[in-house]
This record gives sequence, C-alpha cells and structure tokens, in this order.
Amino acid sequence: MPPPPHTRPENVLKRAEELIGVEQPQAAFSVLHEHVTSKRTRNSTIAQLEPVMKLFVKLGVDQKKGKAVKDGLYNYKNTSQNTNVATIELVSRYFIELAEEKVKAAQEKADQTEAAAAGEGAQGEGENASTSLANIGDLEATETPESILLSTISGEQSRDRTDRAIVTPWLKFLWETYRTVLDIFKNNARLEVMYQTTAHQAFNFCLKYARKTEFRRLCELLRNHLQNAAKYSQQVHAINLSEPETLQRHLDTRFMQLNVAVELELWQEAFKSVEDIHTLLSLSKRSAKNVMMANYFEKLTRIFLVSENYLFHAAAYSRYYNLLSQSARALASGGSKKDNPTNVSDADLSKAASFVLLSALSIPVISTSRSRGALIDTDAVRSNKNTRLTNLLAMNTPPTRAILFKDMLSKDILQRARPEIRNLYNILETDFHPKSICAKVSPILSQLGADEEMRKYVAPLQQVILTRLFQQLSQVYTDVNIDEVLSLAKFPDPFQIDAVGIEKFIMNGCKKGDLSIRVDHSTGVLTFDSDVFSSAKAMQPGAGGGSAEADSGSVQRLQSTPAEIVRSQLTRLSKALYQAVQYVDPAFNKERLEAKLASLKRAEAGFEKEHQELLARREAIQKRKETFASAEAARKRDEDQKRKTRQQELQAAESQRLAQETKDREERRIMAERKRVQREEVEKQLKELQQGVKGVDISNLDIDELDSSRIRMLKLQALEKEKNEMGDKLRVTSKRLDHLERAYRKEEIKHLPEDYEVQRKEDYTAWETAKNETMRSAKEKHKEDVSLKHRLSRLVTPYETFRKDITEQRHADFEKRRKAAERELNAQMDKRRKEVRDAREAERRRAEEEERRIAEEEEARIREEEEAERVAEEKRAKDAEAKAEAEKRREERMEAARKQREREEEAEKNRLARKQGASAPAARPFERAPERAAAEPEARGPPKIALAPRTGDKLTWREREALKAKGELPESTPAAAAAPAAEPAAEDSAAPKRSGYLPPALRGKAPGADAAPPREESRDGAKPTERWAPRPRPGQGERTESPATGADRWQRSAPREERKESPAPAAGGAYKPPGAGGAYRPPQGRQ
Repeated sequence: MPPPPHTRPENVLKRAEELIGVEQPQAAFSVLHEHVTSKRTRNSTIAQLEPVMKLFVKLGVDQKKGKAVKDGLYNYKNTSQNTNVATIELVSRYFIELAEEKVKAAQEKADQTEAAAAGEGAQGEGENASTSLANIGDLEATETPESILLSTISGEQSRDRTDRAIVTPWLKFLWETYRTVLDIFKNNARLEVMYQTTAHQAFNFCLKYARKTEFRRLCELLRNHLQNAAKYSQQVHAINLSEPETLQRHLDTRFMQLNVAVELELWQEAFKSVEDIHTLLSLSKRSAKNVMMANYFEKLTRIFLVSENYLFHAAAYSRYYNLLSQSARALASGGSKKDNPTNVSDADLSKAASFVLLSALSIPVISTSRSRGALIDTDAVRSNKNTRLTNLLAMNTPPTRAILFKDMLSKDILQRARPEIRNLYNILETDFHPKSICAKVSPILSQLGADEEMRKYVAPLQQVILTRLFQQLSQVYTDVNIDEVLSLAKFPDPFQIDAVGIEKFIMNGCKKGDLSIRVDHSTGVLTFDSDVFSSAKAMQPGAGGGSAEADSGSVQRLQSTPAEIVRSQLTRLSKALYQAVQYVDPAFNKERLEAKLASLKRAEAGFEKEHQELLARREAIQKRKETFASAEAARKRDEDQKRKTRQQELQAAESQRLAQETKDREERRIMAERKRVQREEVEKQLKELQQGVKGVDISNLDIDELDSSRIRMLKLQALEKEKNEMGDKLRVTSKRLDHLERAYRKEEIKHLPEDYEVQRKEDYTAWETAKNETMRSAKEKHKEDVSLKHRLSRLVTPYETFRKDITEQRHADFEKRRKAAERELNAQMDKRRKEVRDAREAERRRAEEEERRIAEEEEARIREEEEAERVAEEKRAKDAEAKAEAEKRREERMEAARKQREREEEAEKNRLARKQGASAPAARPFERAPERAAAEPEARGPPKIALAPRTGDKLTWREREALKAKGELPESTPAAAAAPAAEPAAEDSAAPKRSGYLPPALRGKAPGADAAPPREESRDGAKPTERWAPRPRPGQGERTESPATGADRWQRSAPREERKESPAPAAGGAYKPPGAGGAYRPPQGRQ
C-alpha cells in the first residue's frame, strides 16, 4: 500500500499532545517517531520541528527508548546542520538534562525507599508485639524470604539491591545518552564545541559514579572518533586538527581524561591518555602552555610510580620541577598568568625538589624486573619501550641514574631539598661507611615513613641501601659472616627485611651481574669473589644491562679489587717502562724531540697546500651536497607524485572492490535469506505433516531438495495410506467383535436362571440387613432426642424471658430508627419533589425559549424566502422588459433594413429603367425575386454566394421553394421565361449605350469580336440541356449587385468618351481579361 501522506509538524505535535492527554504516551511517541524519521521532514522549517523534537525526546526518555531517540536525532542533525546548528545543540542538551534528572530522581527514590525501610524496622523494634500485630500486617516486610536468600548467597545489603533495581537502569540510560550524543556530534566542525562539552560531562559521570568499565569504553570511543576524523578529513564538515582552537579543545578533553583516569586509578587508561596527549602535542604547531605540561608531567610521575618504573618516574619529576621553576621565573618577570601555574611558591619548589631528589635516589641500582638474565633486557622490545617512554617525556636520549644526578647537581635542587633527603643523598652517593650505612639511614627512613606521600619510596630505597652495603663490603672484606651482614642490614620496625629477603636480593644481584657473592650456608659465610681471573662483569659482555648505573664511577671506592688490578696490569707496566726509558737513555728524549721538530716543520711547509686542498675539498663537498639535495628533492617529488597516483589508483580500486563486495554481499544475503525462508517454510510444512499425519518417515529426505508440491504429494500419499490401513483395521475389528459377542451371548443363556436365583437371594439379604440397621439407628436417635428434650426443658422459661426482653428492646430500637428513617425519607422526598418541580419549570422555560427561538427562526426564514422571491420576481420582470426592449430594437433594425433594401431596389430599378428603357435585361446577374429578397433578412442565415441567374426556362430550387411558400408558383415556367428571353434580342439594336468599365484589350473592337465561339449543338440539332449549359456572365461594363445589399459601391464605369462609343455587349458575354484575345494565357506567355 502507498505510504501515508506527509503531515505538517504542528499537526503531529497537536496529535501527540492529544494522545498524551488521554494517557497514551506510547502511541504519541510512535506518531512522533514516524514523523521525525521520515525523509519528508527535511522540507519542514526548523522552527516547526524544534518543539516536535523536544516532545519526542521527552517521551523517549520517559519510556527509556534510547535507540528510537538516536534515530530521530540523527535525522534531525542531517536536516538542520546546514541551516541552524544551535537547535541541534539545544535538543541534545535537553536530552542529556532529562536523562540526568531521571538519575537524580531515581537516587532520591532509592534514598526514600531505604529510609522508609529503616524507619519501619526501627518502629517495629520499639513497639509491643501485640500492638505491632494489630497495626502492621508484616513486621519483616523489608526483609522478604527472597531478600534474605540473596543476602545469604551474595552478601549484598538491601541498599545495593535497591540501587540495582531503581538507580542502575537510569544510570545505564544516561550512559547510552552520552554515547548517542557523542556519536551524533563526531567529526563535525560545526558541532565540535558541543562534542567536547558532552565528553567532559561523560567524564564527570564516570568519576561521580565510579564507572570504570564505562570510562574505558568512553576512552576507546573518543580514540576511535579521533582516528576516524584523521581518516575522513576530506568530508564536508570534517574537523581540522591543524587548527589551533580545535587541537586545543581536544587537548583539554584528553587532559581531563587523564585526570579522571588517575582519580579512578585506571593506570593503563591513564598511560594511553598520555600517549594520546603526546600525539596531539606532536601535531600542534604552537608550544603547549606550561600549566598544561605541568599537569601532564605530574600525572606521568604518578603513572610511572604505580608501574614501579622508578627511572622514568624520576625523569618525569625532573621535567615537572623544571616546568615549575620556569613558570616561577616567568611570573616573576611579569609573564602571563593564564599560561603558567599561578600558585607556585618557594614551599612548592622545595617540595618538588625534595621529590625529585628522593625519586632519583629510589632508582634501583640492580634491576628488579623478572627476566632470565641481563642479556634479555637489551633486546629490541625493551629498547622500543624505552624509546616510547623517552618520547613521552620529550627527551632526546633515554635517562639514566647518572644523568639525572648530574642534572640535579647542575641546578639548585640539592639546596632546595629537605635536609634529611640531602643527608640521604650524601650517605648513599658520597660517603663510604659499610659498617654504619643502615644505622645512619634508619632515622631518615622513619621520617619518610611518617610522611604519607614519601612512604611509597621506602621500599625502593631499601634496595638501593642494600646494594650500596654489599658494594662497599666487597671493597673491604673477602669473607663476611651472614649473621654480621644481617646485623648490619637492619631497618626500622615497619620496614624490616628478613634473612630470606636479603638472600633473595643477593641472588638477584648475582643473576643481573651487579654482585659477585657466594653464600655458604654450611659455614654461614658470605664470600665476595676475589679471583683475579673471574668476574661476573668481565665474563658477560654487556652484563650490567639490568643495572641502572652505566659506569662504575658512581660506586664509592676505597681501593681497587684484585680483578681490576689484573685487568690494568699491562697498562701500568707500559707506563712504568716509558718513564724508566726516559731516565735511563737520554738519547731517547733527544730523538723524540727531533722527531717532534721535524714533524712541526713538515706541517708548517705543507700548511698552505693542505689549506687549499681543504678549501677545494670543502667546495667539492658542498657542490656534491647541493647536487645530491636537488636530486633527492626531485626524487622525493617523483616519489610523492607516484605515491599519490598509486594511492588514488588504490583508492579507486578499493572503492570499486568495496562496492562489488557490498553488492555481492547483498546478493548473498538476499539469496541466503530467500533460502532460509524457503527452508523454514519447508520445515514448518514437514512439522505440520508429522503432527497431522502419522506414519510419515522424513528422516531420509533432503530438506533442500523439497518443495511445496513434493510435500503436498507426500502428505496425500500418507493420508491415503492411513485411510486404507484404518479401513482394514475397522473391518477386521468389527468382524472379530461380532463373532465374540455372539459367543458370549450363547454362553450367557445357559447360566441366566442360576444367576437370577443367586442375585435374588443376595438382594433379599441386603434388604433385611439395611432394614434392621435403619430401625436400630432410629431407636437410638429417638432415645437421644428424648433425653435432650428433658435436659433443655429447664431452659425454656429463662430463654423465653430473655428472648422477650431482646425482642422488645430491638423492637424499640427498630421503631426509633424507622421513625428517623421516615423523617429522612420525607425530607428527601420533599427535596426530590422540589428538584423535580424546579427541573420541570426549567425544562418548561427551556422549551418555551426553544419554541420562541424556532418561531423567530421560522419567521426570519419566511421573510428571507419572501424577500428572495420578490427579488427574483423583480429580476424576472427586468429581464422580460430588457428582452422586450431588445426584441423591439431588433424589429426596428430589421424594419429599417427592409426599407433600406426597398429604397435601393427602387433606385436600381429606376436607374435600369433610365438606361434600358422599358425592356428588361436578358440576364440579371445575382438578381433576386422580391419575395426572396424580402425573405432573406428574416432568414438571418449566412450570406449566400451571388451566382449568375440561369438563362433557361427553369427556376432554381430556392426560387421554386420561395414561390411555393407564397403560393405564386406559375404553372408553366418554361413558356413564361421564353418571352423575356426574346425581348432583349429584339431590342438589342435599339438599346442605348451603356456606360461602364471596358477592359483595355476590348477597347476599339467590335462587340463580341473576342467572344467565345458559338456553342455546338447536339447531334440531333437540339440545344444543350440547361444542366450542362455554361452559366452566362454579366456583360462588360455592367455592375453586379452585392448579395447582401445590391449596392453599386464596387461598380466602376468607363470613361465618358469610351462609354459613348462602346456598344452594349450581347447578353451573356463573358469577361475578357486584359490583353486576352481568346483563351487565358499565363503572363510569361503573353507578348
């Protein structure tokens, strides 16, 4: 059927409000949804659509129909994004506000429910048991068996279940609302501000309700939107990340995302947010603000600390302190407060410097990562990871512990740090005291443990302290008792490390190659490696990769180890021999000086030449560089052009492939859908066949090869088979039953008399038994009734007295109530009579008013009809008068025309009489009878063609009809016409000369000289019949009458001289054209 006609938005809005008024919001929402999703809605104006969309969104929120609202908002965005963007933001903001209000209302309802439940429980505890049972139906209404079972199994409280039942659905709807709005506003430059605002609202939602899962999905959604924006940047309204304002808005959103991730302790999402921020900062053409970067590095420090990456944590703190100091100097010099943190004081700088120094000291010297050796830590994966982290910190090279300490020493960090942390630095990095290092550090660790922010650095500091302890012990001792080591490695109580932990630390250091210690548990001795030819560092090239110290110079040294002495033995020997030769052989020094002077002379001699060669070489190198640069630029241009062409070709091929795939996929989908429908239909028919017909075996049938006709044939075959089998069974069964019944009856006849006697005896015995039982029970009942009567007869008198009193009392009460009821009834009856009389009077007045109104309307209608009839009569009279007047004028015009014709005819007759005398012309062309001429005006027909009159004795049919109508038709018309025809011939010679126009070709010629040759007579000598005779033409110079008036205004006359000389032509003379001597000749043939 065709789609319904498009309805105007205001009509749809009115219809929806009417449905809401009759409590049908679902029907109203359906009407609005059908309208806002229609394609014809795009032709409506925004002012008409906006109220419809608001009501549509409101109903959608009330009914939790988020998907339908999403469809409507998508269509509304497509309709209004080119004309009015503000209305999209208004409707979307209204959508979000409604969802947030629903969540607040749900929370209030949950609070009220919980408060009511708590109040009822408290009231139930304080009241009496009987009073509670009387006033409250169920004391444990808040704790139903279901809630008790749930609390036993899940451990949830009633509040949790209330929130899940009331608040959670609306929280889910609010989350879907944020996602819907973000999907609608994505990758649209006109809606970018509202997109970022909605993202901030969604972050606040996740932070307020601690929605960690939704926050992860939101971060992934925003990340996908940003990737799609870069992918589809060629669209009409796509965002442009190269614009500073757009990029700044995205940075603000990512920084808020980072803050929320840190607040929710989602460190993986926080790290991804940091990478997103770094990517956006790399796209920015302007440098970021210090306040933003300070926040960036501060969050990085927290992320690295949680991930236990203390090296990059210290590097991030160093960058953070540098930004704070730079901002403090900028503010001191009058810089902008908008771009720099405004609350940077000396205390903040001192605190930041303390954390920078403490984080650097906390970097473990021995790596604590779980790897299978130091070589694994130097692979490409770790290198790539360090490169990524270095890029996030905006550093050129990966940081190391030594580089960080060098950077701190070059600045004022040590001076600004707290004194205990400076002392800790001196103890760990400067002093050498293996016997007292832990004792000196313990008070500092106690102070750090008292500070909540610095407490988290104690564990990595213990690793560094133990590393320094064993490094310094290895400088002094070869063997150390384990108990002595344990007594040296003592920390304050909360941070004490047991012997197992220390041994585990030693094993890890040995595995990483930073320590060379053997543990002998049998003797309880730690042995430091003293073999001059065995060193873990020397045996493993690249060992120490797990160490945070790149060089050994940072380790405090009292003396060199034997291994180091052996490794430097040859170097020391060469230095000693060189010095000895200088003292023993003076010629060695002389030769050395001479060789030096000779080399200086050679250098001085070849200086200019070498200088010129260097200049020429530099110039050649410069030219080669320029040539290479130009060739490289050309190559890059060619490669760019080829790459663009290849990309365009690939895009075109990809588009074509995608289109073909889409088409093929659609065809496969349609084919699969068709097959599925056919298979479902076949399965349905087979199921009906199995249920309706028994004995049908479809196990061996292939469903894909079946169709409706095959299934119908199977059904018919099965029905026929079932019918035949049923008929056979019925026939056999009926025959068997017939024979069996006959045999039964034959056998029964033999035993009927005996059975009758037995049955009669049994019936009599049963009757006797029943009679005796009835008599016995009747006697017992009679005795009980008699005894009951004797017992109750004593109560008759009191009963009668009591009944009489009760009856009299109730009779008095009844009479009293009856009288009161009668009084009330009479009052009601009087009131009802009065109401009826008033109603009748009102009805009578209303009827009279109605009759009067009807009578007035009838009189008015009669007056209107009379007035209309009078007006119509006057109009008819005026029309009749106008018609009579017109008829009179027409008759007057006809009479005037008739008189005019008569005058003209009289004048013509007089003129002809003066010209020709008493004789009539032989032929009067176009002459009409007086009766016909008089009848012509009356006929009022179209003008007739003026033809020449016939010369014969026959009249035309018109003439005959006219004479016949007047009763003047002559009896012998041919005889009467012969006489007038002879008269012109007799008087031809005596006729006076006529004046008229004479053609130039006929001037000076005898009359009739150029006339047509005489007509040939028929073979029998008779004249040709009148029918085939040529019609006579008027004579030359004669004028012809006009068919209408007969006037001679078109007639010309010849000059007077020619008129006197030219004789009258014979009657019937034909017209001769100029220069014609006979038949007509064309102009080109005339000479």
